[in-house]
Formats: sequence, C-alpha cells, structure tokens
Amino acid sequence: MTGPQILQTTRESYDAIAPTYAELFQDTLRERPLERALLSAFAELVRASGGGGEVADLGCGPGYVTAHLDGLGLKAFGVDASPVMIELAHKSYPGLRFEVGSMAALDIADGSLSGALSRWSVIHTPPRDVPAVVAEIARVLAPGGHLLISFAATDGPHHETQAYDHAVATAYRWFPDRFAALLKDHGLAEVARTVIEPKPTDKRQFQEIQLLACKGQAEAEKEA
Repeated sequence: MTGPQILQTTRESYDAIAPTYAELFQDTLRERPLERALLSAFAELVRASGGGGEVADLGCGPGYVTAHLDGLGLKAFGVDASPVMIELAHKSYPGLRFEVGSMAALDIADGSLSGALSRWSVIHTPPRDVPAVVAEIARVLAPGGHLLISFAATDGPHHETQAYDHAVATAYRWFPDRFAALLKDHGLAEVARTVIEPKPTDKRQFQEIQLLACKGQAEAEKEA
C-alpha cells in the first residue's frame, strides 16, 4: 500500500470514530499532569525564542490540545487529515483556526512557525515515510523554533521501529535514539527527552517518549 493510500485509509478510519474519540479524550490532559507540565515548558520556550509566530498542532484531532496551547498564550492553530475531526474542532472552539491537511505536505510557508506540536500524530506514518514528515516540520519552523513530538518506544535498541495493532489503524513505535538522530539529520537538535513509564493497568506496556527539539541556525542557512 502506497503512502497516499495509507493516508486515505487512516483519514477514513478517524472520520468514522471522530465523535466517539472526541467524547472519550476531551479531558485527557486533566489526567496527565506530567504532560501538562511538558506543554507548559514547550510554551515557555516558544515564547522565549522571541519569534512571536504561530504554533501548529499537527494531528490536532478534535482540537482540545490546540485550545490548551491557546490557553498557554500561544498563537496556536490545528491541522488534521480528518475532515470530521476538523469539523468537530471548529464546533468546539470556534475562535480558533483549524485546517484539513497532511503532515507530509503542509500548506504553511517556509520558516513561519515558532513551534510545532506532534502529539502521537506521527505513529500511523510508516517508518519509510517519516523522514519526509520530519523534513516538512523542519521546513516550516523558523530558526530557534521548537518541536515537541511524542510516540511509543520500541522494546530496545535492536528494534529501530516496531509495528503494533492500534485500535484505529496500524501504528509504529520507534527507538528514541533513532528518532532523535532522524530529527538531527533535518537540523532539529534534541533539547530534552522525557520517558514516561506505563502504568501496570495500561493495556500496552510501552514507554511513552516526548522529544523536544530546536531548529538551529545552520539549517536555516542551508535552506537560504
């Protein structure tokens, strides 16, 4: 199955479950104090960078995290491949901007973002296609712009990537060092890494990885 076909299948799957998804996860951040702290740190770093530009919530779903970023003082807007998710986001947060789009081909100008959030939105992208997504994120970030990206970790260094049976569509885990190296290859230097251990009651005993990276000046000069 090709990249466009996978995107279409994933989009249709999320379209089908969008209302249920929105209802189940609308308060998810309330139960995740550590992630709220990470988002607050991300927002502070974006503001401190001095760019004052917009922040894209890539794979925003029904928009509740976009709204959280807005509440942290960021000029946040959401992008998602699912039109139904975007429709729900518009209804729930009419004062914010939401757009249908693909992370592999963002309708965003070069170097125009002060920050980007990819909260579990890269997991359905086959590993061979992830470099193109990272390149797109690097393209739209301004020098000094920050990326916060999350995904599940593999079982160890001998597994750079591993597929798993996600409830919506096939998803992929990454070895954190491998993903950090991929970011570095595209001019996004790792700033910090958080590893969140699963609870004993969690269905999947995967570590959750949050990588914070910053676009350097060297990458901006290379693009010029």
